[in-house]
Amino acid sequence: MAEEEPIIKVRGLVKAFGDHVVHDGVDLDVRRGEIIGIVGGSGTGKSVLLHQIVGLLKPDAGRIEVFGESVRDTSDEEYRRLRRRWGVMFQDGALFSSLTVRQNVEAPMREQMNLPDDLRETLAGIKVRMVGLPENAHDKYPSDLSGGMRKRAGLARAISLDPEIVFLDEPTAGLDPIGAADFDTLIRELQSALGLTVFMVTHDLDSLHAICDRIAVLADKKVLAVGTMAEMLEIDHPWVREYFHGPRARAAQGKPRPDEVD
Repeated sequence: MAEEEPIIKVRGLVKAFGDHVVHDGVDLDVRRGEIIGIVGGSGTGKSVLLHQIVGLLKPDAGRIEVFGESVRDTSDEEYRRLRRRWGVMFQDGALFSSLTVRQNVEAPMREQMNLPDDLRETLAGIKVRMVGLPENAHDKYPSDLSGGMRKRAGLARAISLDPEIVFLDEPTAGLDPIGAADFDTLIRELQSALGLTVFMVTHDLDSLHAICDRIAVLADKKVLAVGTMAEMLEIDHPWVREYFHGPRARAAQGKPRPDEVD
């Protein structure tokens, strides 16, 4: 049987800011239903890659396809249709400060769907509960929430339209180890329950060990390698070796995945 077409396909991506070249020939395939972690040193353009895939930044050259359709060469109407099929959680949730948690989750529904107010509110409430926020958080404003709660609210907004892909930008950054582990578990549970493909930019080695099916390493302005954690440990590249074999890496190794815990 032929291998299924990637849900995200990046070919020959080039992106520069002035004279600073961030990406020079990036190739990457993301498989349907996987959690893939995107890692790399500072300045390698992990978030820049995410922003190009979702259409927030325009590449200088190359091709990006999501669901088999070009993101770069598309009409506004086609892009809106594509965007309806993915959700994005930016760092710290990136919530609208003037809206409550429930209203933040409703925002994509207001933009993309013509729903009665009571149905939209009900659906938003379901999404908020799915990410583990308490009932009393629904009507709070972002300034009233802890960092972990803001991230959960941002995740609820990312899944508000029942997407097929969720893009996560440093989802555990700033969380304490217990909070980060809980968030990893939440991501894996939602991915399994909803059949999501998860594209996760992260520097968190615990997350890579705990929930990622594959890892893509950005280095030397390209995707240096893509593979499982076991395959990463075999790569002989200075940054990869230091990252995956350093003291912090040894502390993360051996931890079970959330779906392997009784």
